[in-house]
Amino acid sequence: MNVLASQGQLRASFFRWALFTVPTCVLLGFLAGQLGGSPNSLWFEGLVKPDIFPEPKWFGIVWTILYVMIGIAVALICAAWGARGRKAALIVFALHFLLNLSWSPIFFGAHQMTIALYVLVAIVLSLLVVMGLFYRVRKLAAALLIPYLAWVCFATLLNYEFLRLNPDADGQDPNRAVQRIEL
Repeated sequence: MNVLASQGQLRASFFRWALFTVPTCVLLGFLAGQLGGSPNSLWFEGLVKPDIFPEPKWFGIVWTILYVMIGIAVALICAAWGARGRKAALIVFALHFLLNLSWSPIFFGAHQMTIALYVLVAIVLSLLVVMGLFYRVRKLAAALLIPYLAWVCFATLLNYEFLRLNPDADGQDPNRAVQRIEL
């Protein structure tokens, strides 16, 4: 016998991993969004919104779908026992995901739009590395991250536009409320 695991065992391994990775990604994303500051804050409400800013309801919907897809991609890599590059892919992904989770507290919590923009650039670049590493282990795992890459590229543009339209609000004291009045 020259097979380490049957197809059924491999599928079972993937499903066990997915039962862990999908809820973990969704939960961590939700917690980062909730604990990192609020898009309902006076500071954010007072910002001039770019024309490309979508309705706020879409952020929760899109991020939930993306976190599910990310969790599935990670489960595919986790279930690839013995695959060359598996461990490196998971380590780089974990570092990348920490960057992802740090954006909300930086932007919404600390009101640091410039630093948040740099974080998004780091997220995009590290995601490209993650996708390359995932591709070497499981092509499908890398493909599942393409919508995530598109969304963080859009988020980078959106962050840039917020900064461009609201340069005085960058780094503003989170305890200081500002109300913008247009006549």
